[in-house]
Amino acid sequence: MTFARETAMHDHRRLGRELGLFDTDPLMGAGLPYWLPDGAVVRHTLEEYVREAERAAGYRHVYSPVLGKRELYEISGHWEHYSDDMFPPMRLGAEQVLLRPSLCPHHALIYRSRSRSYRELPYRMAELGGMYRSELSGVLGGLTRVRAIQLNDAHIFCTLDQAVDEARAALALIARAYEDLGIRAARYRLSLPGASGKYVAGPALWERATAMLREVLSGVAYEAAEGEAAFYGPKIDVQIADAAGRESTLSTVQIDLHQPERFDLHYIGPDGARHRPVMVHRSIIGSVERAVAHLIEQHGGAFPAWLAPVQLVVLPVGEAQADLAYDVVRQARELGLRAEVAGPEGGSLAARIRQARLVPYQAVLGEREAEGGLVAVRLRDGRRPGAMPVAELLRRAGQQVAARGSRLWEDA
Repeated sequence: MTFARETAMHDHRRLGRELGLFDTDPLMGAGLPYWLPDGAVVRHTLEEYVREAERAAGYRHVYSPVLGKRELYEISGHWEHYSDDMFPPMRLGAEQVLLRPSLCPHHALIYRSRSRSYRELPYRMAELGGMYRSELSGVLGGLTRVRAIQLNDAHIFCTLDQAVDEARAALALIARAYEDLGIRAARYRLSLPGASGKYVAGPALWERATAMLREVLSGVAYEAAEGEAAFYGPKIDVQIADAAGRESTLSTVQIDLHQPERFDLHYIGPDGARHRPVMVHRSIIGSVERAVAHLIEQHGGAFPAWLAPVQLVVLPVGEAQADLAYDVVRQARELGLRAEVAGPEGGSLAARIRQARLVPYQAVLGEREAEGGLVAVRLRDGRRPGAMPVAELLRRAGQQVAARGSRLWEDA
């Protein structure tokens, strides 16, 4: 098989449509894909994984509006340094409002909505929220570059002494998520400012933030890249690569000494005085759209069992076993597994097995199995654990799904 053909086979745009995960419509517009039921399952499962990982790490979740007054983004610096990538303002009476290009200004407002003590820090605030970028039509493609983005975002407000440890802990969260999702990082990049005028002034703040990120990366192989920083501060970018070797950024960790000053954020220290916090921006999986696109290509549609749209398919050999097959599916769903029946109306047993090739667990139900209360188990990777009681299959499959790892099956 040629490299070009292999790359095309793993293109998420082709696979995503073939597998019924997402699609587009000209009336919705370019860069605005919609999620089909199986794709919505993958997205929802991924979002729940991230929320649970964040809760376990001490994050508090919030919701914030996708609109903000122009003044908000003037304060944050987005209007001055990032307006070319923002949608134009909408007029509401005497005011102008914008679709937000980022969640951080909203989180800064939530932080400053009440007085904060040093005892509350680090204060970890997370949100899976929408943001919008006015991307040119020529760079849009599938789920990797879109105009409406669901971002796994978080901001940690902490003391200067806590910032390195918090950024390092965020990097560890990213590494754990990659392991569970089967994602391989291509490289780590320390993104620094360039010579253009898109970056905020303040050489001392840039140097301090950069020094802290270098400390975070101690012991990690990385490359520095000028001109790739956020306009308000340096960042660690976790790079991924597609089947063609093209790199993109999935996850980030940033240290921001600029916006806390712009929004006059503070906390009350042990001395009773006001002190300026550091704002650590971090995203475990970046945008949900780009994460799913990469997972489609990384796994060729054969997602880890816990993430698969359908986790178990029951295949009755004939109509005589159909009712029993639906009963197995009912039991599986009651245990939280996503299960379906692929009945004989779908063709021969061999054809149905081929059609279900991406489903992690296949349970064949013939006359002999039905009489013995068993199912013949087949795994997606070709292994055949053999016939076993329905309860045993559901228990073992359920354990693997609950573990949220990359393993498909554990031998008894």
